[in-house]
Amino acid sequence: MTGEAIELDERSRDIFRQIVEAYLATGEPIGSRSISRNLPHKLSPASVRNVMSDLEHLGLIFAPHTSAGRLPTDRGLRFFVDALLSVGELSAEERSGIEAVAQGADAVDTALTRASQVLSGLSSGAGVVLTATHDLRLKHIEFVSLDPGKALVVLVSDDGSVENRIMDLPPGLPPSALQEASNYLNAHIRGATVSEARSIIALRAEEEREQLDRLTSKLIEQGIASWSDASAKDTGSLIVHGRANLLQNVGVREDLDRVRQLLDDLETKRELMQLLSLTEDGEGVRIFIGSENKLFSLSGSSLIMSPYRDPNHRTVGVLGIIGPTRLNYAKIIPAVDYTAQVVSRLIK
Repeated sequence: MTGEAIELDERSRDIFRQIVEAYLATGEPIGSRSISRNLPHKLSPASVRNVMSDLEHLGLIFAPHTSAGRLPTDRGLRFFVDALLSVGELSAEERSGIEAVAQGADAVDTALTRASQVLSGLSSGAGVVLTATHDLRLKHIEFVSLDPGKALVVLVSDDGSVENRIMDLPPGLPPSALQEASNYLNAHIRGATVSEARSIIALRAEEEREQLDRLTSKLIEQGIASWSDASAKDTGSLIVHGRANLLQNVGVREDLDRVRQLLDDLETKRELMQLLSLTEDGEGVRIFIGSENKLFSLSGSSLIMSPYRDPNHRTVGVLGIIGPTRLNYAKIIPAVDYTAQVVSRLIK
């Protein structure tokens, strides 16, 4: 649902805004008398209740129990964020705090850890950074002889990280083939992802069949295949900071159970990897509220996420906030957006 799907007159918008803002500030329902006192124009509690009834009929608010107070539904929060929210500006201090992510970071991993800490500190939720290991760009690859019939495949990515795979060597492989395979790969796949490297090698194998020894060609294909297979199973790297924030101000048992469910979900990286596909196609910040969010629907949480990208504008990960639906959206949305921009500038 988008903000354009529902139209409210000015009076209804004022009343609805008060209900949402009271919820975001306190988590508590607000009644017609309180709303009536705070409206910019005179309106009796009875008239407020009539408007609240209309808002409830639209599915924007609900009564949590027998009191006269109302809370926004997930649909109502979505409408508020899309149609009524005024996104705030980051203060100079907040921008400096985010920019500190990049200062003195000797590796991208260090900056990503700092990013999760900063985002957690700016919210009542957990700061989350997720990287897709299999999307890293290759800088160098090398085959190192181990025991007879075994070799170590060493891959260095463009962010400086190093990973290894052990592979079986084709029978009868000459010792010189390891160096020949390393040289060939470094000449042709630098800057490619593992999946792209596999396609490049398959294409060139047809074009250059006579230039490479048959066993060397097989070694190259197996080496890339070992990386592709492992990368397909890899859930990437997950950094979460601020889990304790999620346990603050938990008032009732139901809320506590939801937070525990969310914490359990955060440990399931394979589920979190779906965030990449949810965010990588769009520009800027993506927001998933409550039941809209299929990954964490049981915990009633919201996600405010943004992709960060390499210089070629390819998505290499996502970062943001996961927390209760009563997050400070006006503050967190620009913070997540700016943090993603800062991290993107670090990706070489």
